[in-house]
Formats: sequence, C-alpha cells, structure tokens
Amino acid sequence: MVDFVTHHVTRGSTVYTDGLKGFESLQAAGVTHVRRTQPLKSDLRKGAPSVVPLADRAIGNLQQWLIGTYHGVSKAQLQVYLDEFVFRHNRRRQPMAAFQTLLGLGTGRAPTPYQRIRGAQDVEVRLG
Repeated sequence: MVDFVTHHVTRGSTVYTDGLKGFESLQAAGVTHVRRTQPLKSDLRKGAPSVVPLADRAIGNLQQWLIGTYHGVSKAQLQVYLDEFVFRHNRRRQPMAAFQTLLGLGTGRAPTPYQRIRGAQDVEVRLG
C-alpha cells in the first residue's frame, strides 16, 4: 500500500483510511495518515456518528431502491442497475431534465436487442 500511495498520492496529502493494519505504515510514503474506524452497527443505531455518513446514506438509498423497485438483482446485471441508480441520483433535483436526457438518449440510438441486454445467456433463439 505504501508503494501505491507513493506513486498516486501527492506528498504532504492527508489520507483517511479505515482501521486495516495494512495502512499503518503509510506515513513512510510522505503523507499524513488519519485512521477512522466505523462504529459497530449496534452503536450506530444508538446514535453514534458514522465516519462516512454520506456514503452510508447513498448505499442505504441504493439498497432500498433495488429492493423496492426490482426486489433483487442478479450479479450479471448489477452494473446496469447501478448505472440507472447513478443516472437517477445525479438528476434527482431536476426531474424534467432527467426525462429530457432519457428521451434524448432514447431517440438518438437504435434499440438494443434483448439478446445483447441479457448477454444471450438464457435466450433461446427460435427461428421461424
């Protein structure tokens, strides 16, 4: 990890990490290392502050959206669901802009065949 930080992080930067022991020697890379440990779930329920509150909220929103909208997802299609979630999240404050963007994307492209969407894994092609 020291090698990665040495090559990809500017010396003098502050790097925030979790409590993983592999991060303990990051100061050798010339950075300030601040270790943050997320409280246990039981402590969070009791009101302990999260060290990543916005990430927690985004992940929670994603989970609830997937469960509420799709009632589960397959690993093979996960990236498509994540792309849709990000698309909606980035346009959540301008619902009309999202519709216009979606409309523009839809009119500027040819339809995607079902076999391409599903990767032809479970599609039986019937000719004729």
